[in-house]
Amino acid sequence: MFIYPQIYRRLKRGPQVILPKDIGILMAYLGICKEDVGMDAGSGSGWLAVSLGRVCKKVYSYDVREDFSKIAAHNARLLGLENIEFKVGDVTKKIHEKGLDFAILDLPDSDKALANVKKALKDNGGVAGYLPHMEQVKKFVMRLDALGFTDVYTVEVIVRDMLVRKEGVRPSTKGIWHTAYLVFARKTTARVAGTAGMRDPK
Repeated sequence: MFIYPQIYRRLKRGPQVILPKDIGILMAYLGICKEDVGMDAGSGSGWLAVSLGRVCKKVYSYDVREDFSKIAAHNARLLGLENIEFKVGDVTKKIHEKGLDFAILDLPDSDKALANVKKALKDNGGVAGYLPHMEQVKKFVMRLDALGFTDVYTVEVIVRDMLVRKEGVRPSTKGIWHTAYLVFARKTTARVAGTAGMRDPK
């Protein structure tokens, strides 16, 4: 059975959360660092937002539901994070921020937000979609292509528990299997060489 890092055990859970296995890949593949200013949409219980807030300079977190936004804000306060601004709003209609380093979308219709995301990102800024279904992935990728995003890359992260015992070591029958597909892309006026994590790694 997977044991969550200590910080997550303190947090209130309301709506579905993005799990640490996906949070880590999202942050790594987007190349997020301490000077970054970014956003996530679909605050939910705020697990992603608070994880980003522990690393980034500033995070804007959007949700269409005020009750979800309040849960996420409560969790940020529990951890003493003051660099996250929770906003009730629909990013498919408007994103107020400009010059963002990254945007992460966890929405049923994330593809509909991509035009606004492109306007909000600075050049070479990264976007990621957290998409539970393949049908969403196809729509998301087609929209990225239509808008001229580059370095589109899709992955799935699976965690398999291992049984380590005196009599032998083998994979467990338990684990965290499918949660979502992660789609990454970058806003660039021209393809940038050497963009880590955004291309087929072959």
